[in-house]
Amino acid sequence: MIREGGCLCGAVRFKAEGEPLNVRICHCRTCQKAMGSPFYARAMFEPRAVTVEGETGRFLSSPAIAREFCTACGTRLFTRRTNGTAMGIALACFDDRNAFPPTEHIWVSEKIAWVCIDDGLTQYPGTIT
Repeated sequence: MIREGGCLCGAVRFKAEGEPLNVRICHCRTCQKAMGSPFYARAMFEPRAVTVEGETGRFLSSPAIAREFCTACGTRLFTRRTNGTAMGIALACFDDRNAFPPTEHIWVSEKIAWVCIDDGLTQYPGTIT
């Protein structure tokens, strides 16, 4: 199956083929600041499963993660592991934003206090592999 999506202005479009490696909600402080929201909900794919059309900018937010955004409208679209092993796609950027329901929460030790997690999903205090 191929799922498509893109940024707010339409300058960047992507296709993701197959099923994601995992679908998680990250509550770490870096994701909070990078996304400008309480968490980053994303589907993780092998990079070869994703094709991107349009111009993206990149910011190295840590030695392990680069974040990509549309250079025209600023939509935060992707994260890429700098070692080339995985690529995250923001769930709300898929045309079908309900295509991949999250299965777990990570970095809940850093979640914002007023965020209430009552969805029954597994929660981890930090990262998991």
